Amino acid sequence: MANRHLSRSIVMQTLFEWDFNGCNDSRIFDILVRNAGEFAPGAGDSSYIKDLIAGILEKRTTLDSIIIKAAPEWPIDKISIIDRNILRIGLYELLFTDRSEVPAKVAINESIELAKSFGGENSSKFVNGVLGAVYRELGEPGKDDGGSRKARKNVDFNKMPIEKLGGAVVYAKNGGEIHLALVHDVFGRWTLSKGKIEEKEDEAAATVREIKEEIGVDIAIQGKIGKNEYVASDPERGKIRKQVTYFLGEASYGDLTLESSGGLDGARWFSLEELPQLKMYDDILPIVAKGIQMITK
Repeated sequence: MANRHLSRSIVMQTLFEWDFNGCNDSRIFDILVRNAGEFAPGAGDSSYIKDLIAGILEKRTTLDSIIIKAAPEWPIDKISIIDRNILRIGLYELLFTDRSEVPAKVAINESIELAKSFGGENSSKFVNGVLGAVYRELGEPGKDDGGSRKARKNVDFNKMPIEKLGGAVVYAKNGGEIHLALVHDVFGRWTLSKGKIEEKEDEAAATVREIKEEIGVDIAIQGKIGKNEYVASDPERGKIRKQVTYFLGEASYGDLTLESSGGLDGARWFSLEELPQLKMYDDILPIVAKGIQMITK
């Protein structure tokens, strides 16, 4: 179909009906054909919308996991059906389509327009917040494309709310080798386990608790590694400064049990020799390196 915006509108309406009626995948293409015939008769080749629908169905579990991570205050079944499916469309195009065909900013802007047209009063703000958070996690691809742009609204760094977290380089000895326990997130990177520190809570004690909850192992704190800080975007609260204190924690080598929520989809042990092959965040690498230095002293 020539008009991509119209195509996305038809995909959104199709996903809405599919979702509203219990997510019966076997009926979705019948719904699509009916909607295309009603809202875009004679529009020509419909391969784009068929491919988009098929891709969203195939990646639905991953897309929903990312929504959960990017909007932690909103259980996915509490998000309105319209907003939920606009996010699925936007995330799929942001993460799984050819950027030369659908640039990242186009995927986000088109989703915001769908939210304005079909959603509620706050839908466009919510969709923008979730997709913007994912866009920043990806490193803002295409940020400087397209010549002049409107100045973005700046938020005073010192006025951003602060959230404190505790994390750890978790290690164990097995067969004479040192292994690190890492978690894998829905953005495709291996990283360190961490969790929220409550107000007035001891950082080390909170970290021990959060590691146990996230990957199911008890750790003994061996020392403090250091801190890092990054800005995250919450769809409700806006930009947040996340300050993470990292510790070195020793554990017994054994099975890791990943908690079922939080935007993570894997956890496993790696030997030190395997680490260079892993895709990790740039700000995590120095923490891991310092942890290994402390272990091998």
